[in-house]
Amino acid sequence: MSGLLILGAGGLGKVIAEIAVLMGKWERIAFLDDRVELKEVMGFPVIGKLTDLDSYIKDYNNAFVAIGHNHTRLMWLQLIGISGFIIPALIHPLSIVSKFSSIGEGTAVMAGAVINTDATIGRGCIINTCASIDHDCTLEDGIHVSPGARVSGTVNIGRCSWVCVGSTIANDIRIGSHVIVAAGAVVVRNVPDNVMVAGVPAMLKKVIAVRN
Repeated sequence: MSGLLILGAGGLGKVIAEIAVLMGKWERIAFLDDRVELKEVMGFPVIGKLTDLDSYIKDYNNAFVAIGHNHTRLMWLQLIGISGFIIPALIHPLSIVSKFSSIGEGTAVMAGAVINTDATIGRGCIINTCASIDHDCTLEDGIHVSPGARVSGTVNIGRCSWVCVGSTIANDIRIGSHVIVAAGAVVVRNVPDNVMVAGVPAMLKKVIAVRN
């Protein structure tokens, strides 16, 4: 048993803390958050700011980044790795994850999510509540697949893309990096980098200025 430090005590952090409790691997769980007024969340202490990270590696040798913004999450994921923390994947016991899939470090799989055979999920991803990733998909680092989204078989999704709530991606589609698939969209053709698509079928709505 060991300690888990969660970076970010907002809504995502709360879900991560619950998953960690259900996994039963850590005897101590605490948060770091830059809101100085926070002292406790869900009964777990908020012990400092994000920049205090290195002070706690002796007591909390595992760390997880619970920050919703994809680019920021990957930045902190890199920093906790440099600092020497172990970075687990957190998988809710009520999700279904194929033993033939691959889940990257710092990725969270929420309750009701399904990840099927030969799917590869990168580092620092969020597979949110009741989302599904079908067989032979490849999701690069820092992707968020929102609640209820459906990713069909043999789909590739590029780094830091966001598949919003209730959207659907058809089989054999390539989604570029830094893409937003809007809520409820149905994607039936490939999508280039740095755009938002929306509608049924999904069409290009705007170009996204990527800010790291």
